[in-house]
Amino acid sequence: MIIASSVVKLRLLVTASFVLLGGCGATSLNPGAARVMVTKSGAPAGCVFVGSVVGEQGGAFTGKYTSNANLAEGAFNDMKNKAHAMGANYVVIEDTQAGNTMSGDKNGVSSAQTDVTHIGNAFKCPEPSSSPAAGDAPAAAGTKAAADVVIVVM
Repeated sequence: MIIASSVVKLRLLVTASFVLLGGCGATSLNPGAARVMVTKSGAPAGCVFVGSVVGEQGGAFTGKYTSNANLAEGAFNDMKNKAHAMGANYVVIEDTQAGNTMSGDKNGVSSAQTDVTHIGNAFKCPEPSSSPAAGDAPAAAGTKAAADVVIVVM
C-alpha cells in the first residue's frame, strides 16, 4: 500500500514538473531567425522558393496549460526557426489552424485550444543593400530612413 501511494505521488510530481517546465512558454527564436519576414503578401520579385514550412506549438497534453497567445507566438517562432534553418528569409503564410481538444464523460464535456499550426512557403530573397549605392543621394535632413519591418498576421 505504501509503495503504491509513493508511485502515484511520483507520477503526479513528474507530470506537474513537465507541465510547469515545458507547457507554458512560447518556443524561442533561434539566433538569426528574427530576420525572417513572415507575411501573407506574395514573395517579392527575385526571391527563390526554398520549400514548404510548418510552424507549430502545443499538443493534447501541454497545450491546455499554454495561453492562446503563447501558442500563436510559439508556432510563429517555430516557423521562423525552420525557415531560417532552410536558408530562407521570407515566408508567405498560406494557412493557420487552431486545434481544440475535447474531453468529458456523462457529467459534462470541456474543450480548450491546445495547439496552433502555421503553414507557409519559404523563400530566399535578395538582402536589401545596407548602404546607398554609388551616386545615390543620402536621405534628406529631417526624413526617416527605412527600417526592417516584420508583419505579423494571425
